[in-house]
Amino acid sequence: MANFDPALLGYLALFILLAASFAVRIEYVRAGLAIAALVALPLALVAGQALVAGLLLLAIILANIAFGWRDWLRNLSIRFSSEEEQLRARHFDRLSATAARGLIDQGHWISARQGEVLIRENQAAPSLFYLSQGAASVLRDGVEVGAVSDGALIGEATVLDGAQATGTVTLSTNARLWFIPAAVLRDYLAANPDIAAALHEGFARALRGKLASANARIAEAPSL
Repeated sequence: MANFDPALLGYLALFILLAASFAVRIEYVRAGLAIAALVALPLALVAGQALVAGLLLLAIILANIAFGWRDWLRNLSIRFSSEEEQLRARHFDRLSATAARGLIDQGHWISARQGEVLIRENQAAPSLFYLSQGAASVLRDGVEVGAVSDGALIGEATVLDGAQATGTVTLSTNARLWFIPAAVLRDYLAANPDIAAALHEGFARALRGKLASANARIAEAPSL
């Protein structure tokens, strides 16, 4: 211990702050700030102005613990219906309960009939859809090229940038849906940038699942 350099604590605190800056969820950022301040506290106590620096670091620790405790209590009080829990588990699992509740509340749950068109080819997706129950077919130039069923997101590839859809999505059965209009979703993410990265990750996972399903359909198709 005689050769221990206190400056190493400062480097460690900076490293923790760097790691926390990449966190998606705000509670992880706050935890990182509190841990970094705790690591740097011994360094402040051996510095020249130990009292001022120590009090500031202690304030950072206590503030982030208080905010974390408040968020934990808030998350405990949030409730989801069974279909909301399925939506959250499948696509919003990287969001805190508070963030998931806020996002789901921006949309609407509806029952839809077989034959209803959700997205039209060569048009921007009007909404992001979650197919809780039922099935839908994907047509391109009038030819069925794919299908989606319970648990699928629909429109995630283009809803954020307003690009034209490459196919028409039509319900092939009666269905239960959650949807959020594209403009509402974009405005909500602009106002809550901390959840945008987690949502993008959920979209990417949904697209990978669709690609794997499409590849399986192609592999199973009979040879000509």
